[in-house]
Amino acid sequence: MLKYLYSYKGYKMKILLLFFLFVHSIFANVYYAKVEPYELRKISSSVSGEVLLSDENMLGKKLTNRPYIIIDSKLDKDELASINTKLKFMKRTLQSNEKILKNLDKTLVFKRKNYERVRSLKIKSQIEKDNEYYNLVNSENSYINTQKEINNLKINIADLELRKKQLLKTINDKQLRAKGFVLYSLEVKPGEVVSFATPLATIADTSKALLTIYLDDEDLMNLERRVIYIDGKKTDYKIDRVVKIADTKNISKYKAQIIIKAPKVFSKLAKIELKEAGNE
Repeated sequence: MLKYLYSYKGYKMKILLLFFLFVHSIFANVYYAKVEPYELRKISSSVSGEVLLSDENMLGKKLTNRPYIIIDSKLDKDELASINTKLKFMKRTLQSNEKILKNLDKTLVFKRKNYERVRSLKIKSQIEKDNEYYNLVNSENSYINTQKEINNLKINIADLELRKKQLLKTINDKQLRAKGFVLYSLEVKPGEVVSFATPLATIADTSKALLTIYLDDEDLMNLERRVIYIDGKKTDYKIDRVVKIADTKNISKYKAQIIIKAPKVFSKLAKIELKEAGNE
């Protein structure tokens, strides 16, 4: 009797195990994921200034070439105008000095020849020879000083050109645009003063959508042969990204992502099934 009892218990355990495996086989490859935008970008300020515009009317809408945030750039524009004026006059001065340098160079060639000729003449007094020499040295000094002035002008022009580029970038960065993206959130309002790294907005790339699921070790096997069903419908989608490092929150599971066409509405929950090809 005891023998039959143990046999019955063993049989019952086998039935339970088979039932568990059956249930596991049904549900192991079923996942749920939120349909998210392909990319969410958090925008931080790279400049400082007062917010003049924060366009709340564009929230949830696709952005155009119009700025959705404008930061005050009046002082930057005034400095840019001043730099452009300085550059104009400095470049004119540079051109004049370069002409002077050419004339000095021609004069030096003549004076060197003249001094060499006078120096060997016995009819010329030492005073006359010395005067020719001093005249030559003065011309050489004028040439050197003009050359130094030209070099300084070039350095100053280069510095101003760099500052001009910085100002143009700053002015551009104070008008935030993101054509084609959807404005997801705004973190600032008009009148607020922002500085470097201040959060400004979040924008979303809704041209595609992203489904994120977390796979077990077994699910990683033969992924390329899996057919993906979404909400019960067979698709041609494949697993696009797999991070083969266990997730820190979902312990012993591996992050996988599927890129799909953009839906009309995001953030809904989608049912995802991974089935073996031929066993759908």
